[in-house]
Order: sequence, then structure tokens, then C-alpha cells
Amino acid sequence: MIENIIHSIFWEPSEKAVKEIKKLIPKVHEAEQHFAQFSSDDVKAKTEEFKALFTDLDMHQDAEKISAILESIKIEAFALVKQACKILDWQDFELPSGKKVTWNMIPYDVQLVGGFALHAGNISEMKTGEWKTLVATLPAYLNALTGNPVHIVTVNDYLAGRDAEEMGILYNMLGLTVGVVHSGQQKELKKQAYECDIVYATNNELGFDYLRDNMVIKKEDKTQSKLFFAIVDEVDSILIDEARTPLIISMPDNEPTSKYMRFAQIAKQLKKWSDYKIDEKGKTAILTEDGVAQIEKMIGVENIYVSSHYNDIHHIENALKAKAAYQKDQDYLVQNNEVLIIDEHTGRVLAGRRYSEGLHQAIEAKEWVPIQQESKTLASITFQNYFRMYRKLAGMTGTAETEKEEFYKVYGLDTLVVPTNKPIMREDRSDLLFKNEKGKFAYVLNLIKQLHETGQPILVGTVSVEKSEYLSRELKKLSIPHNVLNAKQHDKEAEIISGAGEKGAITIATNMAGRWTDIKLGKGVAQLGGLIVLGTEKHETRRIDNQLRGRSGRQWILFVPIQRRVPVRLLHDPLRRNTCG
Repeated sequence: MIENIIHSIFWEPSEKAVKEIKKLIPKVHEAEQHFAQFSSDDVKAKTEEFKALFTDLDMHQDAEKISAILESIKIEAFALVKQACKILDWQDFELPSGKKVTWNMIPYDVQLVGGFALHAGNISEMKTGEWKTLVATLPAYLNALTGNPVHIVTVNDYLAGRDAEEMGILYNMLGLTVGVVHSGQQKELKKQAYECDIVYATNNELGFDYLRDNMVIKKEDKTQSKLFFAIVDEVDSILIDEARTPLIISMPDNEPTSKYMRFAQIAKQLKKWSDYKIDEKGKTAILTEDGVAQIEKMIGVENIYVSSHYNDIHHIENALKAKAAYQKDQDYLVQNNEVLIIDEHTGRVLAGRRYSEGLHQAIEAKEWVPIQQESKTLASITFQNYFRMYRKLAGMTGTAETEKEEFYKVYGLDTLVVPTNKPIMREDRSDLLFKNEKGKFAYVLNLIKQLHETGQPILVGTVSVEKSEYLSRELKKLSIPHNVLNAKQHDKEAEIISGAGEKGAITIATNMAGRWTDIKLGKGVAQLGGLIVLGTEKHETRRIDNQLRGRSGRQWILFVPIQRRVPVRLLHDPLRRNTCG
């Protein structure tokens, strides 16, 4: 009794909100009964009936009225989506890409809870493998009825195209149009995509299209439509990790690049701590008075701050940062005579991205690769500023709870933790501490050797390309076959991950394996105990560790390829207590 009173007083706001949302679920079930006999034509007719409620309403001037109507029809709208899924159930489809699939998804109650949380403009934390892609269709359909586009934001073009194709089956059944925006798309095709009811796009492309639209001379040359409602997948990655990353449209400067080699040579002659100080965590370099005196002596000026070499200070500090704070195979790769940035959060190469203000040129000079021209900024915006312009914003991820305070302070978004459909059977073990790195990796190698003998697959997480390659070299000495997944092998990611759950598989990976990847268990692996995930080092943010942990204990609700149809609705990871549902 006392425990109940204490729990009610100190109950998490997330729990309270989820409990209130759960009260809506029986109402959805009740509404389902009214649609039970609906055909596909009936579903489309109901959609048109809903749309008529919003005729001539403006998303700015009539915001309150639009919101009130959405609240009045949300139960019916969710029930209609569920009925559409039932009509589609086990039907075969050939997607525009030529892929043949069978629809076998009907939202569970917890997915309805997640959908209502998104509609209310919240962050919906749903554990990995709970099929957030389907959850997003519920609030997307409801809000698209207003006649304003709903943008579903993904992290790469592949996922945007895949989700638009696969979920397009459902949207078409409901009578909505679906568009996908991707890089390199022709302007007219992009404009048509933005005019659809549901638009799938990457955060990068949305931001750059906004910048490009603000540089056109004529209004009709703009491509992007209204910023009404955005549902951001992997929201912590986009709105927290990359929040302050500026998207920049630039043009090449005409300054000579030879100066960067000169700055690199000067930096080599300066001594750490006496001539300059480095903050490795903050990746900054500051010249000391002795360092400035040394530079003045090298370039032959009495006072660099009142000479034509004043700007050289900035470039020399960049050269020092490149020398001491930016590490090859950790912060960047060198491939095909080009410096490529590695995303510290995902472990992937950031294609097309360059460090600004001369830092990239400083690293190119350090690595003796061709130095590209520095650029002049024409337009710039951060993701944080861009996404706050939407009328309504929501997001999904498996790891948001640790950042809930920042989500609320910066974006005004509450974080609701949605329960899983079935209990997670994964066993999470405590951390192990070692006296030194040598002892730690000796333990890791011995554990891999033991597991290799049993055939149980293991995914080993590392924090850098360098560490993953070190483990790989040690395993080769032991003649233990394995795969390596890091930024250097990013083009083989799908192939490596597809086999990571097979019997005897050993995969050494950076945090690339922590997101957007599904590892399916091979035959007989369940009896061995499933997939083991071993993190060799803590990341700076707990979320990245949780993402890696989430590769095991996942629920699968998947499209079944027609040629491999199986007589169950739910394909699942044996580490979860999942049954046909």
C-alpha cells in the first residue's frame, strides 16, 4: 500500500503519459469493429471523408481548429490504418524496384501507443527491433489528412527509398500519395515528391533543399513545400549528435593551397606544452607566448599580430590540431588520396563532408595528399534551427531516455518510453574492469577463441577503426576466421551484417554496427544461446553503448520474400519470448 502511494507521488511523467495513451487503445479496438467489413474502396472513401473536414483550412491561421479536428478523428484514423493492414495481410506485391514482397504487418497495441505519442509531438522511445517504421505510418496518415505534407526523416537515401517503397503499399491502400526525396534528384522530380501527402527524405537533403530554396530568385523555383509535421527516425542521432552540425552551401575560394604545407612544416617544429597546448577532448590547440615568439622568429617578423601574417596564427593552430588532436583511422580515413571524415557517433564515413575554416586542408597537408581549395560560405543552417521551424515535430529512437532533458530544453519535446510488445530475453551483464589494455584484449581474444570452438556467433564492438584492425591482426595470428566492419569496409556493410548471426560468425565492428542494422540468427544459433554482443570500450555517450547492446534481443516484424514464405506472422530473434501474434 505504502509502495503504491510513493510510486504514485514520484511516478515518471513518461509513465503517466503512456498510461493515459493506453486508455485510447480499447477505443481503437471498438472503432475497428465499425471498419471490419470495409473493402479497399471503402477505406479510400473514408480517407476522402476525413480530408473534407480540413478543406480551406490554413496550417498557420487555423492551427487550433486543425488540431481540434485531428483530436476528434484520431481514434478512427488509427483504426482505419489497422483495417487497411488487415486487408493487405498476406497479399503479394512487386515494388517499383522490382523486389517482390508479401505484406504481413498489423500494428500491435504498443505500436498504437507509439503512434499516439508521435502524433502528440513527443519523442517515442521504442526498443530496437520494435519496427518503428510501421509505427510512423499511423501519425503520418492522420496528419496528412489535413492536406499538409508529412515529412518522415531518415538517415540515408537507401532507408528513405526502402521505407517509401514498402510503406507506400499501405499509404496507397489508404488513398495517400508518397514521395521520396534523395540527393542528385532532378529538380522537377524533387518538386513533385515534395507535393505528395507523405514525403520520405534524409535530414541532409531536407536541410540543403531549404538552403537552396532561400537562394532562388523566383518563388516558383522553390522545391520544398510547407514545413508542417516532421517525424524524425533515429531522432537522438539527428537532433542531438548532429544538432549543431552546420549544413553549408559554398563556393571555392581562390587562395593558393601551397600555404597549408608551409603551416604544416612550421607546426612540426613546435614543441607540445612549451610552444602550444592541446585539449584532446575538445580538439583545440592554443599557442603559448613562447610558441608565438618561435613563429615570429621563423617567418622573420617582430610582432605577428600587427603584420600581414596575422591570419597565419589561425592556420598554424589548425596545423597543430591536425598534428596532435586528429588521429588517422579514428577521426578520419585516407582513401584514394582523399581525407574522409569518420562520424564519431556512427563510425561511418561522412561522404561529401569537410572540416571548415581550413582544418580539412591542414589535415590534407599533414597526410601529404592533394590539398583542395578552401570554400566561401554562401548559405548555412544547423539541424537544430531547421527542425525547429516545423509546425509540429516528433521523433523515434531506441535510445532517447538519456537525452530527455536536452530534448525538452532545446525542442520542447517530452520523451515517452513505450513498452515492448514481448519481454526482452537478452541477458545484460555487468562491466569488467582490467588493469591495462593489454590484459583487456587478451581476455577478449581468449573469449572469442572459446566461442569459436562452440560455434556461437559474437559481435565485438570497438571505438575506432584502429582498434578494430588491431583485433583483426591478433585473430589472424590465431588463425581464427572473422569479418571486420568499419568505415573502410562500409560498402560491404549489408553483406557482413547479413552473416553476423550465422553459426560460427565472428564480427569485429566499430559503432557502425550500432544503428540501422538488423542481424538475423542462423540455423541452430538459438540452441547455442543466440548472438553475443561484446563491447570492448565505453563510448562517450551511453546511447552508443545501448545501441550496440540492442543488436541482440530484437523482435522481427518483416516483409517475407514471396519465394521464401513461411506460415508464421512473426519472424523473431530466439533471445526474445516472441510467438505468432
